[in-house]
Amino acid sequence: MSTPDPGAGRALTPPLPRTGIGVDVHAYAASDAPRDLWLAGLHWPGERGLDGHSDADVAAHAAADALLAAAGLGDLGSTFGTSDPRWAGASGVALLGEAARLVRAAGFAIGNVSVQVIGNRPRLGPRRAEAEAALSAAVGADVHVSATTTDGLGLTGRGEGVAALATALVVPTA
Repeated sequence: MSTPDPGAGRALTPPLPRTGIGVDVHAYAASDAPRDLWLAGLHWPGERGLDGHSDADVAAHAAADALLAAAGLGDLGSTFGTSDPRWAGASGVALLGEAARLVRAAGFAIGNVSVQVIGNRPRLGPRRAEAEAALSAAVGADVHVSATTTDGLGLTGRGEGVAALATALVVPTA
């Protein structure tokens, strides 16, 4: 006589989605060390650039951080640390694409990413669709971009830099 299966008749629970949060902040580059501004995967000619080890794209960095966190893979600094010369001057879109690759390699499908840029400049609204397309292409999933200001408060309100917050949704594939 066979032993009854204690799980027989019960539906298997599907893998639960996981969320992650990412944050990135960069100060504007010093006026005596001008840099190009890269934000949300786009070049912004005529705008003051941000200071950083890579291109300082806060939107792409926050999105990568959120993806890594959702998959339990650490964070941007532990994955692409400033001590690693391979990432010096790297494109935020390249970092984001690599983060997405690592998340998939760890057994997750990417649902979507949402990024909010916080700063006075540049005005993201006129290029929102272009930014979403650039970041979505890097991730291989939908990325939504929004922007806000802090009404003159804090480092972004004083025009000292730009920040971004992101959330990501991933689902285990196994």
